[in-house]
Amino acid sequence: MNAVTASGPLQTLIVIGNGMVGHHCVEQLVAKGALERYRIHVFGEESRRAYDRVHLSEYLGDRDAESMSLSDAGFYGQEGLTLHLGALVTGVDRHRRHVVTAEGSFAYDKLVFATGSYPFVPPVAGADGNSRLVYRTIDDLDLIRNAAKGARRGVVVGGGLLGLEAANALKSLNLEAHVVEFAPRLMPVQLDEMGGAALKSRIEGLGVGVHLSRATQEIKLGRKHRYQMLFADKTALETDLIVFSAGIRPRDGLAKKSGLAIGERGGIIIDERCRTSDAHIYAVGECAVWNGTIFGLVAPGYQMARIVTAELCGEAEESFAGADMSTKLKLLGVDVGSIGDAHGTTPGARSYRYIDEAASSYRRLVISQDGKRVLGAVLIGDNSYYDSLLQYVQNAIAPPADPAGLILPTGSAAPLLGINVLPATATICSCHNVSKGAISSAIDEGCSDVASVKACTNAGTGCGGCAGLLKQVVEHELACRGVAIDKSLCEHFAYTRQELYAFTRIEGIETFEEMLARHGRGKVGCDICKPTVGSILASCWNRPIQDPKLVPLQDTNDTFMANMQKNGTYSIVPRIPAGEITPEGLIAIGAVAKKYELYTKITGGQRIDLFGAQLHQLPDIWAELIAAGFETGHAYGKSTRTVKSCVGSTWCRYGVQDSVKMAIDIENRYKGLRAPHKLKFAVSGCTRECAEAQSKDIGVIATENGWNLYVCGNGGMRPRHAELFATDLDDTTLIRYIDRLLMLYIRTADKLQRTSVWRESLEGGLDYLKAVIIKDSLGLGAELEAQMQLVVDRYECEWANTIADPEKLKRFRTFVNRRGGDPDIQFTEERGQRRPAQTRSRVIPITEEIA
Repeated sequence: MNAVTASGPLQTLIVIGNGMVGHHCVEQLVAKGALERYRIHVFGEESRRAYDRVHLSEYLGDRDAESMSLSDAGFYGQEGLTLHLGALVTGVDRHRRHVVTAEGSFAYDKLVFATGSYPFVPPVAGADGNSRLVYRTIDDLDLIRNAAKGARRGVVVGGGLLGLEAANALKSLNLEAHVVEFAPRLMPVQLDEMGGAALKSRIEGLGVGVHLSRATQEIKLGRKHRYQMLFADKTALETDLIVFSAGIRPRDGLAKKSGLAIGERGGIIIDERCRTSDAHIYAVGECAVWNGTIFGLVAPGYQMARIVTAELCGEAEESFAGADMSTKLKLLGVDVGSIGDAHGTTPGARSYRYIDEAASSYRRLVISQDGKRVLGAVLIGDNSYYDSLLQYVQNAIAPPADPAGLILPTGSAAPLLGINVLPATATICSCHNVSKGAISSAIDEGCSDVASVKACTNAGTGCGGCAGLLKQVVEHELACRGVAIDKSLCEHFAYTRQELYAFTRIEGIETFEEMLARHGRGKVGCDICKPTVGSILASCWNRPIQDPKLVPLQDTNDTFMANMQKNGTYSIVPRIPAGEITPEGLIAIGAVAKKYELYTKITGGQRIDLFGAQLHQLPDIWAELIAAGFETGHAYGKSTRTVKSCVGSTWCRYGVQDSVKMAIDIENRYKGLRAPHKLKFAVSGCTRECAEAQSKDIGVIATENGWNLYVCGNGGMRPRHAELFATDLDDTTLIRYIDRLLMLYIRTADKLQRTSVWRESLEGGLDYLKAVIIKDSLGLGAELEAQMQLVVDRYECEWANTIADPEKLKRFRTFVNRRGGDPDIQFTEERGQRRPAQTRSRVIPITEEIA
């Protein structure tokens, strides 16, 4: 018997599916007051309530299943709302309006299918067990994790979005990862041929094998690995486990069995109100097909859920008319963006392309035939262009006279879209359909920061891809209202990093406690202000970071003066200035590596990395390296890393200057210099540029008359070419300009800001920087040089300082109650060297109780 309220008897609403879209539908219903109209039953096939599938791979890292839940346990405990977990719906009787489950039969007045999709596994002979894993749920990831134990190699069949996510998961489990794709390029739905090639190059550079145009025909027992995959082209690949991620199919079997209309290629047919062929039944998300299209992203599913909610609650709501399938992703650490008509299929469309083969970066802009509309874009390697381009497409904003400027490298005068140009109707968060106008209204109603706008509108709480744009809009709207933007470093300091740097210099502050007492609030700091102040103090005064008052300010790597690796061991990087090393030095490093069974690797910065040392071994290893004449290479710090060089005029017939000597001089001068971010240098002996100086923070290239200086470039996730700063400099002038520029960067940059980003943020650009550094327009030249000289004069090897102090050595023990290392850290051998046998997400040595 139906319950009765003041407005009449309650109806029963059943939702089949408790994934992200099904949960969002219920969440919207509750928010709209639907519990006053309906008793709601939700049937979820999994054993846990709805969780975040967008960030599923994080489950293999630091996140547990509970932390990924989309609601707290109390949400489904509300009166009138019942969640049935582990409850498979086996039938729907549309005539009696009942759903059938193992728990029994449940009557409904309205029914919502949110059954989602399932992974497609092509029919391959021999695919079973560990050779037929899929990547879809938390339970799937548990199976993959178990299958990875004792495995060395894993293969993902499918090079789409989920396939690349699955490959990342295999890498996080310390497996050699491979991707097998039937199409001739990766992400064929989103990317064009050149974009796919750039992505392939990037991913291969990360150590992932990519096999294109491969059709798996059979899986057999392998020889060196568990399985052998046989392809149609007669090639083969061996592996220990196989994850299928070859696309999805709508879960429409239950609907089909009940007689609902099904699309030609599957999916429950819906109209613009998300109604099925039965007026009492709706479908949302990946199980639904509209106008012949299935939408495999969370944002369109959320849009459908909002439309169904409005229908069920008797409210007017816009109709479903398709959805924007633009995507902004970071796959295996690589930025990938696809917007609108990325393939340029619109009749008459023309394209502009920017290609950087050296950095495997690619950008394509698709413009309408008349040049008045931006239709789409492809981005590989740098998604900083994504937000602006998306708004051009979504809001039909006319492109500039030269549209190519929209995708040219930042630093050329690229006309970026201003927030003030966006109309109020512009969608900022597509997951929750939040417009710029809605954000403006939230601020009018009292929201005063990004956090409160998120809480009020839900913007930025879906996939998170709009976070940067959301911040810009909020700050713009606040500024328009005359509200000062709070740029406090953290809750303890109402100042920016630059202001704290000024306090340190002017007042001679040398401890965090003194800084907190004079300019902060509270009794202790946090993970933001402590390392920031620690970096400032090191940049200004260059005291040993192991001094008792400075140690608490360091992060894990600086605390133990070594980079922590994924299995809880540490890497060791002796400084090898300019990559020049004697045979005796090589022998000494080799002897240490052999004695302690360390993995050795030549780095891109012309140094030798030693991997696999446990915490208690670090002092002994460094004692031997220091005795052999080596110093710390500061690979663990936001500091000077390497100065790469070619062999220069000493050996090379093209060299015009001694690049090795200059590189050694530069490295010895700036070693130990702490900065807002890491610093990399290079010196080339001629314009053939073998040291790749034009991709470094400081690049020096020899000329017949001296040295050309390039500044503010970097590689990595956001590559940027360095800019020519000065030409034909003598040795003394070159060093003077570098002194001044680096100290100006340290003085004015934000925390964790690379020189490239700092340079882009400077008003006046390169001309302003030249005026300050070369012409000394601010009269700071002598001061900056003196500040650099103080750092240089105070340099000492941090490891040598620590080894000479027994009290500091007490920190380097894994356990306070016994000697030795961590017994849980295991190794295996491959290609003649030890490697981690398992992945450890985080290991923090217990040292707090040491006297």
